[in-house]
Amino acid sequence: METTKKDMRSELLEKSPWQLMAKLSVPAIVGMLVIGLYSLVDAVYVGQLISPAAMGAISVVYPFTLINSGISTLIGVGSSSVLSRAIGKKDTETINKIMGNLLVMVLILSALSTIAGVVFARQLLSISGAEGEILELGVRYMRVVFAGSVLINFAQSANMIMRAQGLMKRAMVLMGTGAVIDMILSPIFILTWGDKGLEGAAFANIVAQLIQVFLTLHYFIKKSDVVRFHGVRLTGALVPKILSVGVSAMLMQVMTFVQQTVLYNVASRYGGDTQIILIGAALRVMSFAFIPLWGMSQGLQPIAGTNYGAKQYDRVRKATNTFFIGATVLGLCFWIPIQIFSKELLSLFINDPALVAQGVDTFRMMFSIFPSAGIMIMAITLFQALGKGSKASVLVILRQVALFIPLALLLPRAFGVKGIWLASPITDGIVLILSIIMVLTEYRKLKKAGSESPLSA
Repeated sequence: METTKKDMRSELLEKSPWQLMAKLSVPAIVGMLVIGLYSLVDAVYVGQLISPAAMGAISVVYPFTLINSGISTLIGVGSSSVLSRAIGKKDTETINKIMGNLLVMVLILSALSTIAGVVFARQLLSISGAEGEILELGVRYMRVVFAGSVLINFAQSANMIMRAQGLMKRAMVLMGTGAVIDMILSPIFILTWGDKGLEGAAFANIVAQLIQVFLTLHYFIKKSDVVRFHGVRLTGALVPKILSVGVSAMLMQVMTFVQQTVLYNVASRYGGDTQIILIGAALRVMSFAFIPLWGMSQGLQPIAGTNYGAKQYDRVRKATNTFFIGATVLGLCFWIPIQIFSKELLSLFINDPALVAQGVDTFRMMFSIFPSAGIMIMAITLFQALGKGSKASVLVILRQVALFIPLALLLPRAFGVKGIWLASPITDGIVLILSIIMVLTEYRKLKKAGSESPLSA
């Protein structure tokens, strides 16, 4: 039986933060890891079953797919923040408007994304430095991917609404279903579509998303006890609240697109196709390694948001500290095998041993401070959950653009190819320090607010 609104709210307000972290984060992490297999497995299949050039093609397309991820996180994270605080306040009117508003926003923004990705695929990929065979293959792949924009954006944003209620297991099952279908269909379509195998890999993803959308709609129309469709319309009062928080989440995705586009361009300039292929493989691993950390952050969001809405400020701080510890341990669980098995990981995507050998040392260098990344992610999630999107945006902009891009452009001049790989750990080190300072400042504000207001559930 589905957890009731009252029971879930009570757990978020009363249960031990450690127990909540285990209950909410484990299924969220598993679900997000499965989601990450969408792009990771496609890259493995394409690299092994088609060619290294095809893997390079989908790698240069990947940053542009973050446009859709940006749309879904803009809507999903923004709506989730509004929803979790509304649950804390017992604001039924707001809760009832969430899904109808979400669907309209998805339809409008996805239409724009589809037009951009299908019509201007060649022009967009050229910006990243792609040319020749990689450009031609990338255009073919990108057009199919963006034809399914509305499916991807609704499936992902609606899944975030489930997580905002603390329904991590249900969200995990739905996302996992789509991922498993994609992993089954992708090699079948690649092998049976012949010369169109690359398009087959993209189409497998669309079929998987379509099935997930049907299952998600069925849940919110027929089964959900708390959040359901009560009409499909844009609610003017909700949109600014959603955007104020969602923009910071969208910036993370869209600026990752800018960041990686610049990175591929610099890699092409200093190392040609060889560095594009190595960077592409490394970023695939990087994206996958970050996924469980973002999954854990999905557990923090409803806890922080609901307790903040209920004015339980001390629990907000305790929960955040708990997640800082958990995220650091989780980061180490990925950092250790990445450092030990660098060659094997790169070989998943690249079937040329000589090329793999060129990238092992720089690959390890890129991940040098990865264990601390969880603190930064939890800090961003905390600010989003509290409705303080501008603070989250500061961290995102610094990490993705303001610090990274100048370093990516300047360091290769001093260190050659190695400088391209150094930009990421140096940027993350600086942003980590700033994240800690900003969180401690927010803690002082929460402590002061707690002393001025009586706690209420």
